[in-house]
Amino acid sequence: MLRRLHPHQPESFAFTPANLAWAKGQISKYPEGRQASAIIPLLWRAQEQEGWLSRPAIEHVADMLGMAYIRALEVATFYFMFQLQPVGSVAHIQICGTTSCMICGAEDLVAVCKELIAKTPHTLSEDGKFSWEEVECLGACANAPMAQIGKDYYEDLTPAGLRKLIARFSTGEVPVPGSEIGRYAAEPAGGLTSLTEFEAGRKPYNASAQLAVDLGDTVKRIDGTEVPLTTPWLGKVAKPAKAPKAAPKTSEKAASKPAATKTPKA
Repeated sequence: MLRRLHPHQPESFAFTPANLAWAKGQISKYPEGRQASAIIPLLWRAQEQEGWLSRPAIEHVADMLGMAYIRALEVATFYFMFQLQPVGSVAHIQICGTTSCMICGAEDLVAVCKELIAKTPHTLSEDGKFSWEEVECLGACANAPMAQIGKDYYEDLTPAGLRKLIARFSTGEVPVPGSEIGRYAAEPAGGLTSLTEFEAGRKPYNASAQLAVDLGDTVKRIDGTEVPLTTPWLGKVAKPAKAPKAAPKTSEKAASKPAATKTPKA
């Protein structure tokens, strides 16, 4: 498939100070003369910051690594993980369309995206908030069909469930990721049939969903202040400026519960 740069490009690109520190940390992993090995992580961070890869971003990374522009362009256009056109300001929705998901209803999810976002993939919605595409296997076959939104997986999706997710994202909410039918991880839909002794005492969410809940907002653009910068190969840890604390995620289940009140001590 031929991939081209978007016809409309910004005039320039620059990493945020924290992302620049992160990028320099990645470059420092490699010996002198081998800095080009950092091309994929740096392009990825540029995309995380802006949502997509513009030509100025690609060329900026190439300059940082001492690479010819054509070499950086070869990487950016080869890997489908890199978005070469603007994506939704709120979220870019990736629907898995490979075998398990297709059998279980991925085409119905694509139909929802065509109806609510745009008729064609890689096209912004009228309000600019959303975009979508169909992708190859995302590795959540047991919980098909599913979609990746931001960094998170939303699994066992129904068309109605996807509609609700888009509506909630549109209002600024970040729904808790995971299974629509309440699966903890990838166990049978009817519940565990073995290893049931591990069911008691576990955290409310599986490791992936719990990390998303802890981070608070996993669809926003990355400015580098989200987590501390660590460069253990240099024997030091740099602490970036603290970012404003994100509002906690809410799920429909949690939202339906009345807020707890404290009884004043006598």
